[in-house]
Amino acid sequence: MAYHQKPATYVGSVRLRIANLERSLQFYQQLLGFKILEQDSNSARLTADGKTEILSLIQLEGIMPKQERRAGLYHFAILLPDRSDLAQLVNHLAKGGMRFGSANHLVSEAIYFDDPDGNGIEIYADTPPSTWIWSEAGVDMSSKPLDFDDLLRTSSAQKTPFEMPEQTIIGHIHLHVSNLQDAEKFYTAGLGFEVVHRFRDNALFLSTKKYHHHIAMNTWNGVGAPPTPENSVGLDYFTLIFPTDAARQDAISNLRTLKAAVHVEGEGITVKDPSGNSIKLSL
Repeated sequence: MAYHQKPATYVGSVRLRIANLERSLQFYQQLLGFKILEQDSNSARLTADGKTEILSLIQLEGIMPKQERRAGLYHFAILLPDRSDLAQLVNHLAKGGMRFGSANHLVSEAIYFDDPDGNGIEIYADTPPSTWIWSEAGVDMSSKPLDFDDLLRTSSAQKTPFEMPEQTIIGHIHLHVSNLQDAEKFYTAGLGFEVVHRFRDNALFLSTKKYHHHIAMNTWNGVGAPPTPENSVGLDYFTLIFPTDAARQDAISNLRTLKAAVHVEGEGITVKDPSGNSIKLSL
């Protein structure tokens, strides 16, 4: 987890707009093993360690279902502390009849599925950073088949009911954007991320401090895809954690140079990327 603490800048939490809080809590709490940190009639904050918010949910009145071919969330990615934790989760989901995709990305092993509203989720474990292959072009990533036989050999006794490991965090977020060049400029020149991998001409992977990626983006929903409406299911915002207030102030200054509208209200600082994805700048 060294890439998700000082001096890195990284994604700390994600807030999703959902249609039915009870249904979503059944999914995230009972199936995925999150704990409720706080809850009211239309929202909930979820945690793995009982203290730190990872994910929050908000049910909006009259919310529209997920809108297709939009900029917005592709998936948010939950990082497990160990490969054996991923093996336990795979066992747990398989026993429950849950269907999911999978991949070996060389830098990580991952499974993929959607929540009840169609919000994309990746859950993964990193491979040892010493095995990541770096070159002038960045870090080598791929999408090879996941070796489930080898993975499941690491699984230990299954906890019942399943609980997310306490060290679970948000590993990264992957966004649909409307223009890759505009998004790259915003996240690099504005927020200080570095491009570490380019996939053809339609996806970028960015990080700080040589992680394989804290943020990814693509134009797979089409160049010029409009933003997700604010009254529909999808990403409400994600939080970026800066190592120091000076680093955050530098980012604010850079964003304003790019003519991005940075909103400061009390301790809260928010900005939208060029595709309308909302970000909270935090410490």
